[in-house]
Amino acid sequence: MMHLQKLSVGSVSIQSLKDWQDTVVGRRLKAGLSPHHEHVTRMFPKQKDALEAGGSIYWVIKGMILCRNPIAGLEEVTRRDGVKACAILMQPELIPVVPTPRRAFQGWRYLKPEDAPADLDDTLGEGDELPPKLMRKLVELGAW
Repeated sequence: MMHLQKLSVGSVSIQSLKDWQDTVVGRRLKAGLSPHHEHVTRMFPKQKDALEAGGSIYWVIKGMILCRNPIAGLEEVTRRDGVKACAILMQPELIPVVPTPRRAFQGWRYLKPEDAPADLDDTLGEGDELPPKLMRKLVELGAW
């Protein structure tokens, strides 16, 4: 098994990422496609089998890995400009993880299972989310 990590450009919180993903899933359903979130990337991961064997995309929001989507599959697609690309299909549920600092990077990066942050338990109530600055500070202080 292998995971990916990806910057969630434009997201300010897990909720804003969820809102965007709900929009994408809605468009896909309207087009008669599967109810998965889809992210199209130029590069096709070489470790396709490992990613499809229980991998997830871990989302970096405001410098912290905050959540993940389980990967449902990878498909080769052709973009509107005729260039081949990879569509990463994900389960539409976002799973919060222990906040983990990450520096900015471009594209996606592999994330080994032993380096992936653990899922958060139910310590936060339904709909609760700490602001990213506060989460970062708690992590820096060793309180998380």
